[in-house]
This record gives sequence, structure tokens and C-alpha cells, in this order.
Amino acid sequence: MVRAWLSYYSQHLAPGSTNAHDGLMTTVPAATDRTATSPRRELGLFLRSRRERIRPDEVGFAPGGRRRTPGLRREEVALLAGVGVTWYTWLEQGREINVSAQVLDAIATALRFDRQERSHLYSLAGLRLGPTQGVCSALPPSVQKTLDVVQPYPALVMNSRYDILAFNEAYCKVVIDLNTVPVEERNLLWLNFVSDGWKCSFVDAETTKHHMVAAFRAASANHVGEALWQDLIQGLLSNSPYFTELWERYDVAAPSTRTKVLSVDGFGLLQIEPVNLWLSQLGPLRVTVYTALDEETEAKLRLIVNK
Repeated sequence: MVRAWLSYYSQHLAPGSTNAHDGLMTTVPAATDRTATSPRRELGLFLRSRRERIRPDEVGFAPGGRRRTPGLRREEVALLAGVGVTWYTWLEQGREINVSAQVLDAIATALRFDRQERSHLYSLAGLRLGPTQGVCSALPPSVQKTLDVVQPYPALVMNSRYDILAFNEAYCKVVIDLNTVPVEERNLLWLNFVSDGWKCSFVDAETTKHHMVAAFRAASANHVGEALWQDLIQGLLSNSPYFTELWERYDVAAPSTRTKVLSVDGFGLLQIEPVNLWLSQLGPLRVTVYTALDEETEAKLRLIVNK
């Protein structure tokens, strides 16, 4: 595997430091333009992926007749949303046409969007539902102190691109030893889909990865076309066929708090419940703490961390 990493992290962030610089890695581009995109093109692809998942009979249309693609036709979506067929076609084609919150809401209702999908649609259309958060330039020492205090629970700090900005010793002993991972590769997506240095395995790894990619897809709506995000996406597409498969589903989700079951050699199964704490004063950063779901897991965590 050929990689050409950006030196940004290594120049500005020493190993173990908690500075939240926003640089990451890139790889040699593959022979594809799947990430050469714009917000409107992403919006069109997202809408198409959603309408193709709805059966005509689910929304009152007769299922018969020959259909070139699965799901609803464009004219059927336009009818359900109360918009012109030509206008909706242009929207799916990624054209720079005017859109309003009212019309987007009608389309979201027609396509049966949940809250996360609706928010994703608004972001791609450039309509904000609230104030934009700032970007953190550095983590205060108090954040690392907090991570250390919650041991034996594994904990880490990530930004919306899944860059790992800080972590505690428990995370290194239970999940993956980030002290041995080059700073520029400390990204949870990259570690899950490309690296193999894990100390544990997720019993339901497929569901975990699917949800992670969906949450990353949702976050990426606010960063379409940004070089650092595109470099990461292109690197994952180039190096992981499974990431490519999940990415092209166009699913979106919020960060997961679903119970996870980890398997650790010599200790068996651990039932972990993630707790997400948002550092709102520092920008779109979150602390994730893996808490024990039962007394047996609590005892095992203490043994692993204190050995």
C-alpha cells in the first residue's frame, strides 16, 4: 500500500500532545473522481439514494409497470412533495437552483426522512438550522486530566472527522495503544478500516462500522469540498473496499450511544456503554467514555488497566 501522508500533524502536534490542530493524512489518489464533488452534487446523490429505497406501494403508488431503477421515480417524488418535476430533476442533478426551507421540508416528508436525514439535507443545501460552531485550536490541560480521572474507563476526545485528539491510558490498554500509532494516523475511521493493531475486537463489528460511516457522512455535509476531509475520504476509499461499500449507501446517523460488546484476549467479553460529552466551548469536539454496563465488566476493566 502506497501512502503519502501530510506532515501537518507531525510538525504541529507532538505525540501525546492535546493540541487539536485540524490536519490529517492523504493517500495517493485512486483512479476515481468519487470525491471530486460539491454540496449540490452530494445533495442530488443523497436524494436519489433515498428515493430508490422507498417502494411505490409504501406511499400509495401502484407497484406495477416497468421501472428502470428501484424505488420511486423522480416525478413521483415531485408529486408527493408538491414541486415541479423539472425543478426536482434539476435538484437531483446538482444544479445551482434556489431552494427554500419550506420546499426541502416537503421533500424530506415525501421521502420519509428521519430527523438526522432531514438535518443532513439542510446542511447540503446550505441552510443552517442554528449557529455554526467555532473550531478549537487547542485543548486545555483540564481535558486530559478529566480523561485520566475516569479510568479504568477507556476515554478519548475526537473532532467531527474522527481525528483522535486526546486519550487516556485505559483506552490504550483495552482498545488500541495509540502511543504506538503515528500521530498522523490517529483517526478512528482509518484505524477501524485500515489498521490492525487492536487489543480487542467488537463482537458486532459490522454494525459498529456501518453506524460510524453513517455518522461521518452526516458530519461531512458541513465540509463538502474541504481538502482535509476529501483527503481522508479518498484515502479510505482507496484502501478499504468495505468503507467504499458503506460510504456509497449514503446512510446518515448521529454518533452512537449503543451498547457495545468487546472481546479481549484473556478476559473474555466486556459490555461497554459509550457516553458522549460535548465540549461545546471548544467547538465540535466530543469526549467519548466507554463505561462498564455491569459489575463483571467493571472488574475486568480494573484488572486490564491495573495489570
